[in-house]
Amino acid sequence: MYEYLTHGTCSSRICFNIEDGKLSSVKFDGGCNGNLKAIGKLVEGMDVQEVIKRLKGLTCQGRGTSCADQLVKAIEKYI
Repeated sequence: MYEYLTHGTCSSRICFNIEDGKLSSVKFDGGCNGNLKAIGKLVEGMDVQEVIKRLKGLTCQGRGTSCADQLVKAIEKYI
């Protein structure tokens, strides 16, 4: 299980697994609960490179990042 402390978002931490290049068990602490649960379910089983391609650079409320973008940063840190 990987753990990443987020920066510039309402969520404070992301926990996830990478197995055979695929993302699993994505959980966000804090933030928009329903939306972040949905993101976790949508990326479940997805190839990490595809997640990076789809979510990298998304922003929220002028912050220059978002919870989805922070997930990408977390993945990039660990691959």
